[in-house]
Amino acid sequence: MKRSLAILLFAFTARAQFTQPLATGVRLDPAGDAADLGSMPIGMALAPGGARAAVVLSGWREHGVQIVDLKSRKVTQTLKQEAAFYGAAFAPDGTHLYVSGGNDDSVFCYAWKDGAATFERKIVLGKQKENKTGSRYPAGVAVSKNGRYLYVAENVGDALAVVDVKNLDIQRLPVDHYPYAVEVASDGNIYVSAWGADTVSVFGVRADGTLFPRTRLRVGRHPSALASSRSRLYVALAGSDRIAVVDLHRWKILNMFKDAAPGAPSEGSTPNALALSPDGRTLYVAEADNNAVALFDVQSGKLRGRIPTDWYPTAVASTRDAVLVVSGKGHGSHANPGGPTPGQPIQRPLEYALGQLNGTLRVVAHPRDAALAKYTRRVAAANNWNGTRGIRRYPPFKHVVYIIKENRTYDQIFGDLKGGDGDPGLVFFDRTSTPNHRALALRFGLFDRFFTNAEVSSQGHIWSTAAYVTDYGEKTVPAVYSDRRADVDGEEIDEPESGFLWTLAKKSGLSFRDYGEMVNGPQGWPRTQPDLGSDISPTYSPFNVEIADQKRADAWIAELRQFAADGNMPALEVLHLPSDHTAGGNPKYRSPRAYMADNDLALGRIVEALSRSPYWRDTVMFVLEDDSQAGPDHVDAHRGPLLVISAYNRAGTIHRFANTTDVIAAIEDILGLGRLSKFDYFSRSLAGIFAAAPDLTPYKALVPEANMDEMNPPKTAAARMSEGLDLSGPDRIDDAKFNEILWTMLKGDQPMPAAQAMAPLQLLQISR
Repeated sequence: MKRSLAILLFAFTARAQFTQPLATGVRLDPAGDAADLGSMPIGMALAPGGARAAVVLSGWREHGVQIVDLKSRKVTQTLKQEAAFYGAAFAPDGTHLYVSGGNDDSVFCYAWKDGAATFERKIVLGKQKENKTGSRYPAGVAVSKNGRYLYVAENVGDALAVVDVKNLDIQRLPVDHYPYAVEVASDGNIYVSAWGADTVSVFGVRADGTLFPRTRLRVGRHPSALASSRSRLYVALAGSDRIAVVDLHRWKILNMFKDAAPGAPSEGSTPNALALSPDGRTLYVAEADNNAVALFDVQSGKLRGRIPTDWYPTAVASTRDAVLVVSGKGHGSHANPGGPTPGQPIQRPLEYALGQLNGTLRVVAHPRDAALAKYTRRVAAANNWNGTRGIRRYPPFKHVVYIIKENRTYDQIFGDLKGGDGDPGLVFFDRTSTPNHRALALRFGLFDRFFTNAEVSSQGHIWSTAAYVTDYGEKTVPAVYSDRRADVDGEEIDEPESGFLWTLAKKSGLSFRDYGEMVNGPQGWPRTQPDLGSDISPTYSPFNVEIADQKRADAWIAELRQFAADGNMPALEVLHLPSDHTAGGNPKYRSPRAYMADNDLALGRIVEALSRSPYWRDTVMFVLEDDSQAGPDHVDAHRGPLLVISAYNRAGTIHRFANTTDVIAAIEDILGLGRLSKFDYFSRSLAGIFAAAPDLTPYKALVPEANMDEMNPPKTAAARMSEGLDLSGPDRIDDAKFNEILWTMLKGDQPMPAAQAMAPLQLLQISR
């Protein structure tokens, strides 16, 4: 069996062609040996003796725990759970392993013997909600030094649960919002970080083992991971690229280790996991968005160097001989021409964007100074930190119109356009429903190497407006999209510290107008992003599948005419134009072709109105998808259509890498807005795509041949598959199923291309 497992894992690695650079614009150059893991691992615990590690899977496809033999670099066990989230801890006597159960509202207890885990029981913490999102949602776990008590951070319960593992009595103590990590420190106290606040709660231990509150330490925005020595507590502040150092004797902050990329804003390294070396002299920091582990000297706070890892490291540990690094997104993403076959059950295919993300565990020998220096240079090169940031000269634009659409890949729309790298067999929306998209690409430029930074819309709208997604967003989105966690829907914890494009506009004194982006509800809408304030258009509808994009175009064009009359068009406008999301095969709604044609004509009308206005000479329009999650693409699951439209754009194929944060950087450069994160700071300039002189010829919108009022027929396979889909907002559905519905409706009985690879977890199950 072990031999067949090795062969299957080798076959997976050999067949998967991972895209470089990543969609985020950086490359991977990892050190050490890797063990391939399952879906989005975000937690790890070292077994007593150090020969094994338990890794917690918290992904879109599956949840559970995997046991890795650190000598052979092989997964020896895969134990699926109904749910799991982050937390894992071994009992001090080495007889049990405890793993958090996420929305199952339980902790899974495994007997541990001879390097193997055997399920023993579940410790139930609460009653699961009707929507199965969990009322307690255990995250970080720790065990008391005598092994009798289990300390559990109840992430959505805003409490620390103290569980007597013998009689199952539970004591609960309130903590601040979204408790994440639990640390049993050598000073005898228990520390709990509040991911959704700015505090670490401190609890003392009574003689009977129960806890009592001592104090709350304010350490900085959104503390996550914790690590402690005899006299210090280290707190990761992932969203601000800092590690707070707390004196355990006085409960005062002694220092802040700065972890930003060189020269960049203090947002984008994402320090989200911590470990101390056995001698206590070095703090290892997993930098999720640098794809690296940073080494800090604990006495001086000096950054000694960095070790390159795989994509999005989420856990780190240190043994006597090596550094262990778990990366949530592993080797990266790849092409996804295959997918679910109509009429067959969906088996969490790797073809879906979130389904592709398989983690890794890397083992790296502790580097000496010379080796660490080489590793540090590799990290800098992989992250594009060495390039010069010269002056970017754009045409004399005074206005930017930024249009964000929903969930299409390049091949779905442009796969059959000559001159571009497309696959005609993957086109969902041909010229009958997308004449304007095609005409605009042919006149103003066809980008066939544009990638969305995001996998799905919950990340996509943040990436598209803030150039960064927090560790909260990255770690919870897979659970949200697999219906294992409720969406926070605009809570502050999901917002980057530096804010959004409109935050920069406000700071710069530039005028801004929002058309449906991060807005919900009917007229007089409550905002999902408070900083939008009074800049929201009251006549432009936010996401609502019952409202046609034609009405959105009407509202925008009416305001444009008024701006032209008054001479006061805002410098920055952000529009959400969402009808290309479609409503699947639901017979209550229009067909996918109708929705796409509606979206296409609305875009064409908006461009026509702008091109016939006095602002055509000094305005540039960027049009992109917030993500490309639900469709196939023969290059990469993140590849999407991009349109850059202005009097200075010209025809031709632009066969160069660009991504979401490159577009944000171009907007910032054009309007003089500064930077939001390291991703737009180290971006690739788009200045070279523009001509020297303008062509002021107006654009004429084309009317699609497809019927924009066509309704989905009832009693079809697609209609049955669409029953119960939540269409109240973007991506509140099973998007792999949604993609299958679209394929069924648009391609009929034609089978989708076969998947090219299988997930390591699936291979492990087959090998047994």
